[in-house]
Amino acid sequence: VQLQASGGGLVQAGGSLRLSCTASGNIFSINTMGWFRQAPGKDREQITAITANGDGTYVAGSAEGRFTISRDNAKNTVYLQMDNLKPEDTAVYYCAARESLPNVVLASTPYDYWGQGTLVTVSS
Repeated sequence: VQLQASGGGLVQAGGSLRLSCTASGNIFSINTMGWFRQAPGKDREQITAITANGDGTYVAGSAEGRFTISRDNAKNTVYLQMDNLKPEDTAVYYCAARESLPNVVLASTPYDYWGQGTLVTVSS
């Protein structure tokens, strides 16, 4: 499985971006997908996740009310809509996919596949 993330860029505070992550390869093994981010000098954190059929989602407190995750299984793509962006949202954003636990949005089970990351920079 390969994950290709795109959509990052430079945006002013209060603006919006939509990230996309398209899967290829053995896509039938993919279940829950998520977005993570890592800011300079900080640990990677999970921002959102969505179950295989899209009926379960998770959004971290720092993103609640501003970020929305969705997926289009027909296009093998998961999206992260980010609104009202803040300078503290500046980070490299990674998408990830997990083979196990298709109906569980949060679990300690590690993700199996990772995209290459896309940089989001929010200016004040």
